[in-house]
Amino acid sequence: MNSDVSRRNLLKLASAAIPLGILGVPLDACLNQAAAQSGEPTISQTFPSHPSEMVRETVLVAHFNLKRLKELVEAHPALARAAWDWGFGDWESALGAASHMGNRPIAEYLISQGARPTLFSATMFGQLEVVKAFIAAQPGAKRIRGPHSISLLAHARYGGPAAKPVFDYLESLGGADADPEAPLAEADRATLLGTYSFGHGATEQIDVTLEHNAFLKIDKLTWTRKGTMGRPLYHLGDRVFFPAGAQAVRVKFTSPDEGRATVMTVSDGNFTLTVKRNA
Repeated sequence: MNSDVSRRNLLKLASAAIPLGILGVPLDACLNQAAAQSGEPTISQTFPSHPSEMVRETVLVAHFNLKRLKELVEAHPALARAAWDWGFGDWESALGAASHMGNRPIAEYLISQGARPTLFSATMFGQLEVVKAFIAAQPGAKRIRGPHSISLLAHARYGGPAAKPVFDYLESLGGADADPEAPLAEADRATLLGTYSFGHGATEQIDVTLEHNAFLKIDKLTWTRKGTMGRPLYHLGDRVFFPAGAQAVRVKFTSPDEGRATVMTVSDGNFTLTVKRNA
C-alpha cells in the first residue's frame, strides 16, 4: 500500500479483513484481498524485496531468453543485478548466467542496465587486459569457480573466438580450469541411486538419480530434494561428492558392506544431515 492510501482507507481495509483474519487467514493476505476488491493497490508479502519467483525467473531466462529478460528488467530495473541460490549456496547472478553461456547479447544488455561487471564476464567478453590486471592484483583469482563450479577457463572457452586470447593466457598460467573428477565405475554409481528420506513430509525426500546434463553433455549423478532444482554431484573419491557450485559441501554415501548405499550424510559447515535410503 503506497503513501497515497490514506489512514482512513487503511482502517476500512483492516475492518473488512478482520472477519477473514478470525478464520485463520493471514492478516496481510486479508488486507491485500480487501485492497484488490476496493481498487486500492496491493502489496506483495515480500515488499520491499522483490518476490523470490521473479528473481529466480530473471536469473533463469538470463541464460537464454533476451526477450523475456527485457520484459522483467524493464518492469523492475533492479533485476538487472538479480542473483539466486540454486542450492547449497550456489549463487548465480543474471550476468553470471549469461557469462558462462557465452551469451554476449544478454550480458551486454544486463551491463547496460546496471549489472556489475565481473572477472567472469570480462573473461567471456575476451577483455584480455582487464583479466590480466585482475589476476596480477589477485593471483589466486584464476582458481575461483563461477556459478555451478564452472571454471574461469571454461568462461573463456564459451566466449568463442573473441575470447581466444584470454583462453590462451589462462591456459598458459595453469590452474584456471576445473580439477578432474575422481573415477567412479558405473557399477559403483548404481549403488548410490535411490530415494532417501529424512522425514514424513512430501518434500522431506532426496532423490539421487542419473540425469543427462545438457550443459556438460554428459550423464551426471544428481541430488534433488523433492520440489527443488537438482544439483549435479562431483566425485572426490570414496563415494564422497560435492554439489555443483558448493565445493565446501560434502555428500557422503555409506553402507555396512560397501555395497548398496543405505545412508547419505550431507555436511555443510556446522550443519549435518543424515538421511536413510527408503526400503
